[in-house]
Amino acid sequence: MKAMSPPRSIDLERLGLDRGAHLLIERALASLPVGGRLEVTGKDPNLAVHLAGWCRAQGHQLDGTTIVKGAAGDERWAQARRAGAPDPSALVDQPDPEWGLAARGALVESGGPRPRFDLGERAVVWSDVAPRLYAQGAAGQWDPATAIDWAGSPAPPSDIEDVVVQVMTYLVENEQAALVVPARFLARIHPYFREVVQLLALQVADEARHVEVFTRRALLHGRALGISGAGGRASLQTLLEEPDFALASFLLSVLGEGSFLNLLSFIERYAPDPATERVAHLALQDEARHVAFGVAHLEEHARADPALLGRLRGAIERRHDSLKDTSGLNQQVFDALVVPAAGSWTPAAIEEGFARVQQLQADMDEGRRRRLTRLGFEPREAEELSRLHTRNFM
Repeated sequence: MKAMSPPRSIDLERLGLDRGAHLLIERALASLPVGGRLEVTGKDPNLAVHLAGWCRAQGHQLDGTTIVKGAAGDERWAQARRAGAPDPSALVDQPDPEWGLAARGALVESGGPRPRFDLGERAVVWSDVAPRLYAQGAAGQWDPATAIDWAGSPAPPSDIEDVVVQVMTYLVENEQAALVVPARFLARIHPYFREVVQLLALQVADEARHVEVFTRRALLHGRALGISGAGGRASLQTLLEEPDFALASFLLSVLGEGSFLNLLSFIERYAPDPATERVAHLALQDEARHVAFGVAHLEEHARADPALLGRLRGAIERRHDSLKDTSGLNQQVFDALVVPAAGSWTPAAIEEGFARVQQLQADMDEGRRRRLTRLGFEPREAEELSRLHTRNFM
């Protein structure tokens, strides 16, 4: 008979299994094959009792004070497999639902829960720019309390302050919609695509911050907030009711927030005071990132699924039809944009301010057409679809 190799041994000294000794035992067993033997000694008075119970729980046998390594540990992970690769460039197209909340690249034990993330296809949610945009966004976070010199921004004349308050009231309303839309989809996206989840979570935080600073600017000099029109809220409600991630991203980020890039740039240019200029500038930087992800995501999605363009067109047309009987942008909001752009109350200045707001609308239209063309629409179709966009800008 072939002689058995002498068992390896470990001296636990005074350390008991109720105080962490199992870590030393597991470390020693890790280098042994199934059936390997490990002699355990120690001075803890409860060692024998605790060791026997621990071996039963772990699937090992105990021969006196010697552990005979069992196969339970190896069998437990025999069916386990990696949750894809950690590298975003090697993403799988459709992660296994059983991976659930496991970290991408982790060794996933079989038999766990299967949470339902209905947005679980790479083509539907992913964009290769997501990791970079998330890193940029995380690095560019700003504090509303310190990023704007609230105390050092003097109040504009009373009649100018009135229109600033109205513009800020309008912005708050729209930014609240822009907060709710991505928040609705966060829990539906498979966490395997973690950069997209992180980016959308950052977008929600951005919009929450925008709501704060626009509200703070509106109340800065003691005014009450302005009006909220039913037509504007009806326009925003259509965004909240869109259940499809691609279509909601398209309507919000590509068309709505895309138009808001022009609006925020306009407000920054003609701001009558430093605080208004600053809040518009900071929000513009964030919104540009939101638009960049929306366009890149849908551009990649459209390449993978050419039928997407038809769905996008249908979303614009349905939204237009549902809003055709509403008033769109409040006249008070339009006028509130004219006054700062005019700079004074002379007839010539008001005429110039009015023309500048009309040019703003033309710039919005041009930007929408450019983004629609980038997604794959022919220029003539992009022009037609841009005209159907809501008159409420967002």
